[in-house]
Amino acid sequence: MRATHLILGIGELLWDMPPQAPEGAVGAARQQGTLGGAPANFTVMAGRLGNHAAILSRIGRDELGRGAVELLKPLPADTGAMQIDTAHPTGRVTVDLSHGDPNYTIHGPVAWDYMQLSNEWVRLAERADAICFGTLAQRSVQSRQTVQALAAQTTSSCIRVFDVNLRPPFYSEEIVEESLELATVAKMNEAEAPLILDLLGLAPAETMVEAKLTLRSTAERLLEEFPGLQLVAITRGSHGSLLVTRDEWNEHPGFPVSVGDSIGAGDAFTAALTHYLLRGASLAKLNEAGNRWGGWVASQKGAMPELPEQVRAGIAAEIEGAE
Repeated sequence: MRATHLILGIGELLWDMPPQAPEGAVGAARQQGTLGGAPANFTVMAGRLGNHAAILSRIGRDELGRGAVELLKPLPADTGAMQIDTAHPTGRVTVDLSHGDPNYTIHGPVAWDYMQLSNEWVRLAERADAICFGTLAQRSVQSRQTVQALAAQTTSSCIRVFDVNLRPPFYSEEIVEESLELATVAKMNEAEAPLILDLLGLAPAETMVEAKLTLRSTAERLLEEFPGLQLVAITRGSHGSLLVTRDEWNEHPGFPVSVGDSIGAGDAFTAALTHYLLRGASLAKLNEAGNRWGGWVASQKGAMPELPEQVRAGIAAEIEGAE
């Protein structure tokens, strides 16, 4: 029996950059930008929780790509299977905060649009205890085929997490439906939940007034429509989260935190959820773990903040003591 579980984060690895940052400048990225991408954020947190966590993504043979590997090197995320693209640059997102709320420009085509189904990746998928994938990395036909083929290569016991993460205009009814058919766990936020039902033509004719009932009925509708799904997780920002299976449901109010920024908080929630699912935890403990770790990341700056061992051990103890 392996001491740790193998968890794969499949998809985009990118730099969030301010508008004034010079394109391709790794120095600017380190000073002004933030390394991220939901699968990468997820993988780093999964590794911090004690798993063998590997990033399956593709970066350019450029300064931003080298900077990404250098930044990830001291973190508990295995980058050994990362693909290098000689023709396309490392992914970038321009974040414009000039008008208050952030506006994102997700540039393309970039390296992670060209992920290839290599033998190495297939072998990892066949061994994986859990995988996580979303919609953004499926915006190109090639990467979409790779992501879905990897999910299909996993064993029946593998936890397949579809972290919806809708980024207009990079999703479609077909991508969402095919991903839900492959998944055992679907995770979304409260704004995405009704969008998914509308996108798939599953929205009920009647209008429900009470918010919690609406979210719960949304989850139940998805579980009814997709037989392979075992769990639907809906996050509600500072108001906690709702977990629904066919047999039970659990709601958590969240934890009050002083927010540094919310980048990566949802990814930390997903990683904690996956970590404790692999250990057979109850819905209450899954919710506790997701909100504890999501809240901690939200209280920090960036999606991969420094995590002192004392903090990690303290949060783990609070989760174990809760029920």
